[in-house]
Amino acid sequence: MSRAYTQYKYIVPFLLVCFVSAPLFAAQNKPIDTLAQIETYRQDAIKAITSQDFDIAVVNLNNANKLVSQIKNTSVESRVLLASIDFNYQIQNYKKASSESKRVISLLQKQDNKQDLARAYNTYALVLTALEEFNQASIFFKKADAMYTLLNDDENQSRVLLGIGTLELRQGNPKNALNYFDAAIPLFQSFNFSYEEASAQLNKAEALVSIEGEASNQVSLAKNALEIAKSILESNSYSDLRIDSFKTASLIAFKEKDYIAGERDLMRFTTQKDSVQQAYIASISRGLDVELSLNGVNEVNITLQNDLDKSKRSINFSKLTNGLSIALIIILSLLTLSLYKNNNLRAKANELLQDKNNELMLAKEKAEKASLAKAQFLSTITHELRTPLYAVTGLTHLLMEENPKEYQKEHLNSLKFSGEYLLSLINNILDLNKLEANKVEVEKTTFNLQKRMQDVIIALKKSADDRKTKIHLEFDESIPSTLSGDPLKLSQVLINLIGNSVKFTQNGDVFIRVRNMDRTNDKIALHFEIEDNGVGISKKKQKSIFETFSQGSLQINRKFGGTGLGLSIVKNLLELMNSKIHLESELGKGSKFWFYISFQVAEERSDKAIQQSIEARDIDYKSLENKHVLVVEDNKINQMITKKILEKNNMRCLVADNGTDAIKMVKENVFDIVLMDIHMPGISGIEATQEIRKFDEQLPIIALTAVTIDENLDEFYRAGFNEIIPKPFKPEYFFEKISSTIANKVSSTSSS
Repeated sequence: MSRAYTQYKYIVPFLLVCFVSAPLFAAQNKPIDTLAQIETYRQDAIKAITSQDFDIAVVNLNNANKLVSQIKNTSVESRVLLASIDFNYQIQNYKKASSESKRVISLLQKQDNKQDLARAYNTYALVLTALEEFNQASIFFKKADAMYTLLNDDENQSRVLLGIGTLELRQGNPKNALNYFDAAIPLFQSFNFSYEEASAQLNKAEALVSIEGEASNQVSLAKNALEIAKSILESNSYSDLRIDSFKTASLIAFKEKDYIAGERDLMRFTTQKDSVQQAYIASISRGLDVELSLNGVNEVNITLQNDLDKSKRSINFSKLTNGLSIALIIILSLLTLSLYKNNNLRAKANELLQDKNNELMLAKEKAEKASLAKAQFLSTITHELRTPLYAVTGLTHLLMEENPKEYQKEHLNSLKFSGEYLLSLINNILDLNKLEANKVEVEKTTFNLQKRMQDVIIALKKSADDRKTKIHLEFDESIPSTLSGDPLKLSQVLINLIGNSVKFTQNGDVFIRVRNMDRTNDKIALHFEIEDNGVGISKKKQKSIFETFSQGSLQINRKFGGTGLGLSIVKNLLELMNSKIHLESELGKGSKFWFYISFQVAEERSDKAIQQSIEARDIDYKSLENKHVLVVEDNKINQMITKKILEKNNMRCLVADNGTDAIKMVKENVFDIVLMDIHMPGISGIEATQEIRKFDEQLPIIALTAVTIDENLDEFYRAGFNEIIPKPFKPEYFFEKISSTIANKVSSTSSS
């Protein structure tokens, strides 16, 4: 044997002993029970492996192997080897775990220890599964299962079920795997095997999302399995399973096409797996002496001790440097290999993330196009609906003004109701669309809440009378008379809620309660409650009643009518005002809706001031007589209706069929006001108004249009319109707008 080889032989064991086995040398100076000490080291190693303290596991395994090599006890050596196999399996050093498994099986087959042999079979099968040697893995799982059956050991047999399930899953048989996991989980629960149960639940979730077909049900079951696993992990320090849970969560998210959540969880899994890989590498490098121990550490250490005594003073610094260099090269090589693998994993993850991002961008573009198409469709269809609806409501109004007979009045009232109902439906659809698109803003103005409540009740009184239902208002007198908030949206909420109660209550009562819950100097919290003793809502339907187009049942829809939009609008409006709708109901006994909302307390206004404000809006019909009006409208029926409504009030009316004729007529005639349609052949009403403003800035022009005006207000005013009247309209609202617009023009002219 050459001198260089002899030197190297001594240096490497010396380094390993110095850095890893120092605790054992210190212990040798004390009289100890060797077998007890080996068991202590083994137990400490098992605890460290369970908690993934790999450094501690390496030290304890090395110390145990050192003592095993001195006593030559195959039974003890087998038990230490089993712990070492668990360690190498945990740090993914599968080849080392495989060679150790073969050795321990060989040792145990010579002993009468079926319990440990069955455990060795099961562990070796797990290692073979990780190495993708599936046929061999299946053989050893069957051997372990048969031996545990012979021993009547249900606890360890349940672990075999988990292993077989994992094998089936890795072989691409998720349905078979699911059967094994479902069989193992109840056993783990009964034996309080929390680690195994968490592992089985994660594997079950992965199997569920891997099965083709019935995706929604499988995803739901997978989510449930993941949640159970997470609840176990919250109370235990199973860091390897916690990392695996992120991978499982990403698989579920991608199955649901929730790419953002999937990418987030996949990145968490990759990042944390990287850090654990570094711990694995460090543990492997520190575990080199385990290899030496299992191949006869006893002989090496005896020789080492003799050689150390002889050559302690002769070993120089250069030899030590050579040994350290070799150890460093090994570690750096392992780190380089790890970095290479990690970079490959990151590259694959980045490619997957890029693909998912591209899919997400395409989905976003499609959603935006669909949203735009929806908005354009609603704008077009509502205009097309409002135009003929204006003819229905206008002609109904004209006929009712001509002293119809009593039986004709009944028909006309029905026609008027149908027109108003259709208009309400159109407005509800538009309101809901604006709420969902976040285009509605909360306004702030002063109002009298009690009067607002009374106005709502008056508006619904006829409907209540028709159903022989009484409306009762219980109003807390401590509420200030003047509040600041958005009374229009509050009124819309109350009309929908009270109207809903009235609609579903026959020969009954509707109670409206408003209470002061809390008051500071400038803010008040109010409790609104609407209760009825009508038909009620089932428990099942209460969960969906606030969804769009949702109703109690098909029978209720047929009996009471309605679209199912009102309560959805209520929910959205209250959320916009930082509130939430609540419901209690029982079939046959009635329903109760309530919500809380806060308002600013405004400066008190006298009843006289409020009354003056109301009177200021009264229409002076006399002042409108003989006023000259130009109606610009391309629809012949609408021309006739608008003209007749104006002439019934003794106003003088001319009609223009389009915007070009309107410009010419304004130049040639003197008009007190122009009523301009928007959509017309040739130039639009907006373009015609802009042309008129070039030569006449004072002429009052009102947009009389069936388009949705909320999004176009600024455009209308910029074009030069003074006011806007949406069609169809109520006659009193129509004349109030005309009167106030003419009056404003007169006042501005006199002041100038």
